[in-house]
Amino acid sequence: MALQQRLQQKMLQRLSPQQIQLMKLLQVPTANLETRIKEELEENPALELELERPEETDASLNELDSLDNSQDDATADTYESDSVSDYLQDDDDEADYKLRDTNYPEFSEEREHPIQSGTSFYDLLTDQLQLLNLDDAQHIIAEQVVGSIDEDGYLRRETSAMVDDLAFRQNLIVTEADVETVIALIQQFDPPGVAARNLQECLLIQLKRKEDEGEVVQLAIEILTNYFDEFSRKHYDKIQKQLLVDEEMLRSIIQLITKLNPKPGGESPDDTNELNYVIPDFFVYNNAGKLELTLNSRNAPELRISEGYRDMLRDYEKGSKKDKRQKEAVLFIKQKIDAAKWFIDAIQQRQQTLLLTMQAIVEHQQAFLVSGDEADLRPMILKDIAGVTGLDISTVSRVANSKYVQTEFGTFRLKYFFNEALTTESGEEVSTREVKRILNDLILSEDKKNPLSDDQLTEQLQERGYEIARRTVAKYREQLNIPVARLRREL
Repeated sequence: MALQQRLQQKMLQRLSPQQIQLMKLLQVPTANLETRIKEELEENPALELELERPEETDASLNELDSLDNSQDDATADTYESDSVSDYLQDDDDEADYKLRDTNYPEFSEEREHPIQSGTSFYDLLTDQLQLLNLDDAQHIIAEQVVGSIDEDGYLRRETSAMVDDLAFRQNLIVTEADVETVIALIQQFDPPGVAARNLQECLLIQLKRKEDEGEVVQLAIEILTNYFDEFSRKHYDKIQKQLLVDEEMLRSIIQLITKLNPKPGGESPDDTNELNYVIPDFFVYNNAGKLELTLNSRNAPELRISEGYRDMLRDYEKGSKKDKRQKEAVLFIKQKIDAAKWFIDAIQQRQQTLLLTMQAIVEHQQAFLVSGDEADLRPMILKDIAGVTGLDISTVSRVANSKYVQTEFGTFRLKYFFNEALTTESGEEVSTREVKRILNDLILSEDKKNPLSDDQLTEQLQERGYEIARRTVAKYREQLNIPVARLRREL
């Protein structure tokens, strides 16, 4: 077998640890930035908070002379020198990266964090479980069933799987009939519909509690029992023929069913799920027609190099005896100080990159930010902002991800401003978001007894000058979470 020798040349782009750190920080929203900084403070003792910033100091991280760009790929060899003078200069380590607008008051550092208390959905079921007269085996089964109920209130585990769990984990041998008996008892709990295996059973459990409330309830039970598929597909004409009811009665039945709760787990009296608060990363204000952009620096405390670590280096420089142990300690201190400076620099670059990107977005979408009218939203893609800022598309994407901006017209995700373009008959480019808005308006104003099909929606949009294909209309409709015409039909 002949040996073959090949010469292959590849171009690889490797990011330095500092660049990787910056990329990760760009993805962190303001709400989580404080947590990320606390993590770094815990990991690096050379980094500390700047609690009292001297008034006379107004230096920027750009002036740090202790860092050399050539140190991006630094190894232990970089620190072999005994010189510590570069690490003792403390007059230019304080970073002013907060980029605040002095027109707005500072937030108080002493903030109260309200904690919601109450009874969870699981606790609610457990409390009701104690009211049942069960033997020891049934009580174990009941705990297994309650523990298997999901947050929506459904029991989606197979009975056979619960029987196996009881046998292997609880050493309790039971039959599926035993488990079904306990499930039937738990289905009597509040909220109505809990422990159902599917939507059909959930709705039936709720209706059966109202069996004595008249003919409408009885017919609703019959529909969900025998004609559930027809009901879910809105084949009302078939149901009407089978039950021999008039349109008015059918309308009353449908109204009753649609008022039932499809997710009983979501209506516990005290829901202790963590509330999601949106903390804007930017503020845009309209000052007499001029848009002013401010970066939210609330969760970005000022950082500095620990003076204690500098004192250790000073003691080392003044000492005459410098053994191996001292040199190793100095090497450790230098590495920690450099890491602290890199992190401070990364925070500053993060703030500057965020502002640069958002400023470009504000300029591009100025008409919308002034008027608040969605029709003024211009087509914009990541490439447009990358071209203006000189940043990479991936960097712009990281900035736009999970970031919010507060305006006079509400708080928006940055991704809201990015949308494709669509050309009209006149050759004008309009935002696809505007097309979606018009599409939504057409569906809202349609005759619910005869809803518009995708072909009809396409025709109406084309009549308005929007050159668009039917498959595109279907895609936009799905993005708006609007069902097909058949499922939008009402009596």
